[in-house]
Amino acid sequence: MSPSAPGSRLASKLGLTDRVFAGPRSRRLLSTVEAGLERVDATLRDELHVSDQLADTTSRYLYEAGGKRVRPMLALLTAQLGKGTTEEVIQGATALEMTHLGSLYHDDVMDAADKRRGVPSAHAVWGNSIAILTGDLLFSRASQIMARHGDRAIRLQSDTFERLVLGQMHETVGPQDSDDPVEFYLQVLSDKTGSLIAAAAQSGVIFSEGPAEYEEPMFVFGEKAGVAFQLLDDVIDLSADADETGKVPGTDLRAGVPTMPYLLLGRQEDEASVALRDRIDDGVARIADGADPALLDDPLADLREHDATRATLDLAHAWSREAIDALAPIPDGPVREALTRFAQAVADRSS
Repeated sequence: MSPSAPGSRLASKLGLTDRVFAGPRSRRLLSTVEAGLERVDATLRDELHVSDQLADTTSRYLYEAGGKRVRPMLALLTAQLGKGTTEEVIQGATALEMTHLGSLYHDDVMDAADKRRGVPSAHAVWGNSIAILTGDLLFSRASQIMARHGDRAIRLQSDTFERLVLGQMHETVGPQDSDDPVEFYLQVLSDKTGSLIAAAAQSGVIFSEGPAEYEEPMFVFGEKAGVAFQLLDDVIDLSADADETGKVPGTDLRAGVPTMPYLLLGRQEDEASVALRDRIDDGVARIADGADPALLDDPLADLREHDATRATLDLAHAWSREAIDALAPIPDGPVREALTRFAQAVADRSS
């Protein structure tokens, strides 16, 4: 695999050429964004290098497995509202992508995921302790990058990291009796996924010295688009095609992690829905006791075809529309057109 290969696969993963940059005005931004992504990938490759051989190998593991590079792409796009792709924009995008990478190492440990990006998860290769420590190392290196750019960058990184941790903590503990499970889950998504995408969208404006009045709209846009993105991931998690998802179908649910289709299924009171929920709950409990995870294959296939999964798609589209509404203060032009298509694309990846 060539050093620049991970970033070069972005277009095929999200269909950027055909979707995000399909508009006649935004298409000319494509070469600018692609050039920026090559710079981010090169910077990531350099920043991930560690003199310690083991740490170097583990730190680069998920980077070399590929990835969509959604967050850097968004930062590069919003940077065009200011001075464009400055070195500060590249550095900020690199730090946020490194933060995202670090979170994946931790997520896979907590979710007991077997695969990530089509390869065995880091904890499956080196064990939980090394995977957790690798995530910690990436977080610290991301903070070092941000520290080069002053207090504003440090606050962006620390505030985002705090929300990532709180989102994961709340997901781990689960809703309390007074919480509505669906609303609670949407807040978890806002913290765990939306916060980092929001930071990426906002960082492009900040690090390109764009107009300050665009920072808040970009934050709101990114957070809502991030929730739409994750809701679609919940649907894709049920996909029968492991080659497409890079994970075993139903990875989250098999690990006992609720997803939106499961939560919306719990709101249904008809006999078939209640029975399906019971089958899933029973399977999750048996897997926790050591049973073969394959016992959930049939119930998850039924959930994939259930109305709750269609309702999750509808919800993703609603959050996408809210993201687009947040773009109202942004002037009409190629950047706003591309951002609109971005919000639509992240909510339509399974179609």
